[in-house]
Amino acid sequence: MWRDLLPVGRDEDTRGYRRHAWTGADADCRAWFRDQAESRGLTYELDRNGNQWAWLGDPLAGDAVVTGSHLDSVPDGGAFDGPLGVVSSFAALDELRHRGAEFAKPFAITNFGDEEGARFGLACVGSRLTGGHLTREAAHRLTDADGVTLPQAMERAGYDPGAIGPDPERLARIGAFIELHVEQGRALDLSGDAVGIASSIWPHGRWRFDFAGEANHAGTTRLADRRDPMLPYAETVLAARREARLAGAVATFGKISVEPNGVNAIPSLVRGWLDSRAAGQDALDRTVTAIERAAREYADAHGIDVTLTRESFTPVVEFDHALRDELARILGLGADRPGLAVPVLGTGAGHDAGILASAVPTAMLFVRNPTGVSHSPAETAAEDDCLAGVRALADVLEGLACK
Repeated sequence: MWRDLLPVGRDEDTRGYRRHAWTGADADCRAWFRDQAESRGLTYELDRNGNQWAWLGDPLAGDAVVTGSHLDSVPDGGAFDGPLGVVSSFAALDELRHRGAEFAKPFAITNFGDEEGARFGLACVGSRLTGGHLTREAAHRLTDADGVTLPQAMERAGYDPGAIGPDPERLARIGAFIELHVEQGRALDLSGDAVGIASSIWPHGRWRFDFAGEANHAGTTRLADRRDPMLPYAETVLAARREARLAGAVATFGKISVEPNGVNAIPSLVRGWLDSRAAGQDALDRTVTAIERAAREYADAHGIDVTLTRESFTPVVEFDHALRDELARILGLGADRPGLAVPVLGTGAGHDAGILASAVPTAMLFVRNPTGVSHSPAETAAEDDCLAGVRALADVLEGLACK
């Protein structure tokens, strides 16, 4: 499975992945998922929001145990973020069948669409729509860098954008959702554990800063006569690093748009996107408020207008404690690991499991990432650790869904 999926959407120059929503690479990933489902005799289903499902048992029976993740990527992302969870889900089913396990509940594997938000700027679009966190009207207003709207992209890919929206009936039939994911950090590497359990997802959001100045000639305009928005933007980037460090948070300006974007032109507009996250809401609020204050002070000093728009926000997500404790109990029962204390750790990365947590009992398993690098072609995990993740996921699914 891993070898088949590995070349899909991979850029030959960067060696990173560009599996963006509703593109050719996305279609190839979706075809791969459907082939995996049908080759195992599972019932394939595409829901109203473009999320893929592979069912074993009656989807309408209720109390289903579901696992899965996503197959899309950030620009030039790594091979493991998302796909490891989907590949491991199919592998865990294979392992359970090898064990002769009999399912007592409906079971499904899912691929949620557009989790990374690389194309339209909003993360977890498929799960947000399903859970009612994103309205159809707001989704239809999403636009990519080329001016293509989400409905246009869906139509070009052969899907009906008029059908998208909340799907409470589907969520009501799910008793538990388990997402396996490569760890996006080094906590497991530092503790020496191959697999961990998630405790919570930090609150996080994305803010757009627009610095508006005056376009002019780079060679003839005196420095004293310039209204250059690049200067307060650059100072704000440095302020974000400083304020995040003081608050124990993280803050990153990772995307920028410049107009008119000419080498010999002073910009008229610099637009930068801030991603900020913290272990607690107070720390996040302090960080973003301080960055905004710095941006306005720097903009005033250079005669620049600045506006701030919050484009997305997700509050802290505490995964279901009872389900989390049940995972820890199951993973500590094996004959080769009696009483094993599986590490429980928080994460600053968002996931579909976090979006669904308000409607469905959810939990997450993490697989060790030896470098901690993620959202990069250097992202990796050892084969032994990946197989340990598959066995852990199989153990959990057997404990939750089988006789």
